[in-house]
Amino acid sequence: MTVLTLPDRRMEARTRFRDLDGKSRLVSARGQSRSAAEIALKRRLSERNVYQPVDTSLTLDSPFGELVDYWLADLDPEARIAPSTRRFYEDAIRHEVLPALEHLTLREIGVARCDALLKRLGQLSYARSKRAKTVLRLAFGLAVRHEVMPRNPIDGVSRMHKPKRSPTALAAVAVNAIRAVIKAWEHQRGSSGPNPDGQLGQIVEVMLGTSARIGEVLGIRRCDLDLTTTPATLRICGTVISQKGVGTFRQAHPKTDRSNRVVALPTFTAEALRRRLAVSGDRSFDALVFASREGTPLTTANVRRQLRTVLERAGITGVTPHMFRRTVATVINEAASVDLAAQLLGHTDPKVTIEHYIRRNEHVNPLTAELLDQAFAQEDESKSS
Repeated sequence: MTVLTLPDRRMEARTRFRDLDGKSRLVSARGQSRSAAEIALKRRLSERNVYQPVDTSLTLDSPFGELVDYWLADLDPEARIAPSTRRFYEDAIRHEVLPALEHLTLREIGVARCDALLKRLGQLSYARSKRAKTVLRLAFGLAVRHEVMPRNPIDGVSRMHKPKRSPTALAAVAVNAIRAVIKAWEHQRGSSGPNPDGQLGQIVEVMLGTSARIGEVLGIRRCDLDLTTTPATLRICGTVISQKGVGTFRQAHPKTDRSNRVVALPTFTAEALRRRLAVSGDRSFDALVFASREGTPLTTANVRRQLRTVLERAGITGVTPHMFRRTVATVINEAASVDLAAQLLGHTDPKVTIEHYIRRNEHVNPLTAELLDQAFAQEDESKSS
């Protein structure tokens, strides 16, 4: 180690260090005194010994924004995730995280900064904080794997506490009220514009009879249906998605590959589908059952908007397509079992069904009253006298 006195009277400690790539490089550090410069140099050498960037221009002194671009670019080549997930990640890290960290280097971002950011976002909403934590963990995880950072700061942040919220589901009377409102709207005749073609009500009947997601319903093709059997069946094997710059199209698998399933249809759903096929103009094998007048896929956003508009005109608020999915899960769970509900919904883990889809039944089995009467009821004093 060599220590030099600089023109500004500070000290600079220098030495040659053999990096993990086998090359020796000059490493230096400065301080106000000889001992301070030596300590700074030893600290820098210890950092180089713990990790070494491999095949990347990123270093600990790179700004956080460069890691964001590096991580997003790493997601693209192998197409490991769905395009919708890729967009979700980019939106989350650019909108929730980058504004708070863009002026910091990777060296300056530790557990404390990340913990403070997540808590600040958590005060706004749990969902925002959770999204930020997810993308930060993934981005820093890549930096650790590529030996740019020695550890992932997200591993040390405090645990997030999700607000307790019970899934909401519709009662049978509410379902029938929604059906009646949609039927009345579909039978109206306006003075301008095309009249309703019955698709909204039929889409709702399919969601009620299958628990399918709205995109899965819009992705049903003629070839996915067998309405000649008893009961009729539907194979759920695709979904309609919309991508920026691409448009709306049918994806050849549902939300996950394991969501592929064949479900038996209740009579009201089978009848709704028969009515739709009877008036459908495209009779080809792979034609979408629900489509626009031009034969193009319906967007999930437009169907949600139309459902909300029709119901709000009748004073019904807060109903979304996903609520029908939770309603079906709740009915199947109460009538049969949570395992059957999870199977119908396409879940591999019933815990997901319980936590997010099944409304808690507050009614205790009335058998308890009978059992307690048998144990503790007193004799009628008038009879005993």
